[in-house]
Amino acid sequence: MRAAPSPRRGACLLLAAVLDLARGYLTVNIEPLPPVVAGDAVTLKCNFKTDGRMREIVWYRVMDGGTIKQKIFTFDAMFSTNYSHMENYRKREDLVYQSTVRLPEVRVSDNGPYECHVGIYDRATREKVVLASGNIFLNVMAPPTSIEVVAADTPAPFSRYQAQNFTLVCIVSGGKPAPMVYFKRDGEPIDAVPLSEPVAASSGPLQDSRPFRSLLHRDLDDTKPTTENIPETVVSREFPRWVHSAEPVYFLRHSHTPGSDGTVEVRALLTWTLNPQIDNEALFSCEVKHPALSMPMQAEVTLVAPKGPKIMMTPSRARVGDTVRILIHGFQNEVFPEPMFTWTRVGSRLLDGSTEFDGKELVLERVPAELNGSMYRCTAQNPLGSTDTHTRLIVFENPNIPRGTEDSNGSASGPAGVRLTLVLVLTVVLELT
Repeated sequence: MRAAPSPRRGACLLLAAVLDLARGYLTVNIEPLPPVVAGDAVTLKCNFKTDGRMREIVWYRVMDGGTIKQKIFTFDAMFSTNYSHMENYRKREDLVYQSTVRLPEVRVSDNGPYECHVGIYDRATREKVVLASGNIFLNVMAPPTSIEVVAADTPAPFSRYQAQNFTLVCIVSGGKPAPMVYFKRDGEPIDAVPLSEPVAASSGPLQDSRPFRSLLHRDLDDTKPTTENIPETVVSREFPRWVHSAEPVYFLRHSHTPGSDGTVEVRALLTWTLNPQIDNEALFSCEVKHPALSMPMQAEVTLVAPKGPKIMMTPSRARVGDTVRILIHGFQNEVFPEPMFTWTRVGSRLLDGSTEFDGKELVLERVPAELNGSMYRCTAQNPLGSTDTHTRLIVFENPNIPRGTEDSNGSASGPAGVRLTLVLVLTVVLELT
């Protein structure tokens, strides 16, 4: 049997009810919002119920974990005025209703918690204000702004006798939250093994215990050494001396780097043991899915060995003493990844005495006549293949430099020429006397 409430307790409840009536009734809540996309118009609506007389409505943006509250809007009922505290934001908010703040173009920097504070006058005295508040977290998403696919550790040489690991890196920037990044090969999704640590290019072939599946769907006859006829050049291509007979095992690793603006840069690294016989001319695409995108975002590359280098020599008619530049200014095809270039002189050293030179352009300063007819080789290579291009240097006489007076660097003789001239002059003088 329940005991009847004591007279003292009943008096306390009655007093609390009377005080509540004196203060007035006030409840505040903010309507929830789903995640929004940067650039959209967002309305924060604060609903409140009261039977009292309203004093003010204040909107705050909460920062630094709640330690800082930035006042962004105030409605003063006493003077019926609206005041913006967001002058630095060029008044991006507009008062639609007394309890509503509108952000016409929300930004990633607007992401975070917001509070709506409502105050009413105490019924017992006009000097006191009764306050209530509601809060909401504004989740601002941003689609990725850029995507690109690059090859790691480039430029890299071609491996003729040993398999090497190869890595494609897909870089996606500007997204919030972090997007989902995956790879496709020739339009088909790649079933990759998740990897937590990076794989070194020299660590040897990658292996997996998954069932064997053959990938010999390409004609391997095109891997035989070939020779192509290109005007004024001789080009040879070389393919590796080893052949894989199984489908490569792909390994995928992701890394996330937060940006200062709240976005995330995602890098997806796809690594496998390269097989130039099969991987040459294979199309790889990186695709991105993100809740702020209506359709996937993608970038693609085709793995291609260098073929048909185009050589340009300046000047086109080199003379003794000229500075000659031999430049690779393109290929017959689009090459990926970026190739590396090595220059050598067939049967001898380069003009500066070195055996080879790395770079896209070979510069021969003050060429001497002895270089006439010399053959130069440029080896262009990337992990998919290698090609050698030969070109011959023809050096013509320079009328400004008498024959036989140039030194080994192609310049006219200095002190020796002066001494020879002086001897001739003295001989003529002695004969006249």
